[in-house]
Amino acid sequence: MVDYSNPSMAVASPSFVGGERKHWWLTNKKIVDRYVREARMLIATQEQSEITAAMGLLEAALALAPRMEVALELKARCLLHLRRFKEVADMLQDYIPSLKTVASDDSSSSASSDNSSTQLSRERVKLLSSSGDSMSGDETAFKCFSVSDLKKKVMAGLCKNVEKEGQWRYSVLGQACCHLGLMEEAMVLLQTGKRIATAAFRRESISLSDDIFSYNKFPRSGENLVSNQPQTPPKTDSETITHLLCHIKLLIRRKTAAIAALDAGLYAEAVRHFSKILDGRRGAPQGFLSECYVHRATAFRSAGRIAEAIADCNRALALDTSCIDALTIRAGLFETIRCLPDSLHDLEHLKLLYNSILRDRKLPGPIWKRQSVQYREIPGKLCSLATKIQQLKQRVASGETGNVDYYALIGLRRGCSRSELERAHLLLTLKHKPDKSSSFIERCEFADEKDIDSVRDRAKMSSLLLYRLVQRGYTSVMSTILDEEAAEKQRKKVQQTPPMPVAEESKVIKTPPPSVFQGVFCRDIAVVGNLLAQAGFNRPIPVKYEALSC
Repeated sequence: MVDYSNPSMAVASPSFVGGERKHWWLTNKKIVDRYVREARMLIATQEQSEITAAMGLLEAALALAPRMEVALELKARCLLHLRRFKEVADMLQDYIPSLKTVASDDSSSSASSDNSSTQLSRERVKLLSSSGDSMSGDETAFKCFSVSDLKKKVMAGLCKNVEKEGQWRYSVLGQACCHLGLMEEAMVLLQTGKRIATAAFRRESISLSDDIFSYNKFPRSGENLVSNQPQTPPKTDSETITHLLCHIKLLIRRKTAAIAALDAGLYAEAVRHFSKILDGRRGAPQGFLSECYVHRATAFRSAGRIAEAIADCNRALALDTSCIDALTIRAGLFETIRCLPDSLHDLEHLKLLYNSILRDRKLPGPIWKRQSVQYREIPGKLCSLATKIQQLKQRVASGETGNVDYYALIGLRRGCSRSELERAHLLLTLKHKPDKSSSFIERCEFADEKDIDSVRDRAKMSSLLLYRLVQRGYTSVMSTILDEEAAEKQRKKVQQTPPMPVAEESKVIKTPPPSVFQGVFCRDIAVVGNLLAQAGFNRPIPVKYEALSC
């Protein structure tokens, strides 16, 4: 006898019991129904461990019936509850709007044609049946014939969407795409699921006409009216989807406004819109934040704020290590300030990434991840990147490594004052302090909680490197300002020395050098008188005593 309580044993030998070989599919159906029923009870507890156990039961049920719609739906909802969004996207990737290919369209069209025929046949059976499906068998009902009512029923059956049974895919996959950062896809999927659910509810609302009534709808004499109160409708996730749609639309509107301002050259406006997304109270998904950091880094670079642009590139690379745009922008920023070794390091990293793409013949990450480049562009980008790396190596070999433009890094003009430097340095220090490098992680919704520690470590390391670069820039610029101030003081001191007055200059008698008086022939009276007139009578005249004996 088969042990149904053990899913592995049921999967290993589920087919038949004893000699009833021809009814093995009935046994499988009973096993699958039991697994699904037990999984529903476990999921209803909303506990993590119970939902994990329900996942095992659903895996066993899908091993027996891979296309069972109920088991697929429960599995997808379990994965969504366990925050395993990547597995949900991999499971339902054919329904992502940006990934629909011709092959998937052909297969889906053939499958939908089969489903449509079966659904229409079922609807014809329902429409032609004598008793309505919505009423129980023991319930007596009276129907008044109406051509318009019949027309409504027929049109509702013929125009029924073939995707009604799979409408859960849109809501579940839309929520998963939202948590993965695919906001546009999430909005399309959630709106489609909401539209299909509304259409299904509208079809159900017109399935019964206004002149249908039954005895059980009204209380008999002597019955309590309280017992016939209408039952509350089952609780659905429509409110959750509505709130999620509002948040998604808000983020998309702000991102669209920021990109429009960036394209129009309004860089401060673009930074303001992106900051509303990145610094808002309500968090955003990891992939969406990475894209916004890259765009804001572009706005900062265009506005001349190099340090802020490098910091945003660091955050984007901490969230996504294979972000090609962030690596390209940061390498260009380091080259702008002539920090060639760091620029060369980023370009080498980008070269390794391109080589890995060509080796694996696919872009990094899962197939549903949004990429900024296409695979056919990689060989051309790799050739231009190799040329750029060779040029930077030649510049480094020629000795350009020590000529870093710290003024551009800090965002100051040449010849700035000490107060301007101290103010700019204080603002940069407060913004990019290594202790606050991981504060943006608190506003980030991670698809996988295991990535938080690695993201925090990468953010702290890159922030520490930028902080040290800013400190070196502050020291260099401050020494330059001090030298300029000392030279200016010396120049002002020389200029402030008072010139000698003219009256005093006339009183001063210029004394000839003593060499003039050496070797004078004292018998020349005219020369002696001339010397006395020049030197004054109170100054002794050095003479050679040998000449007096003549």
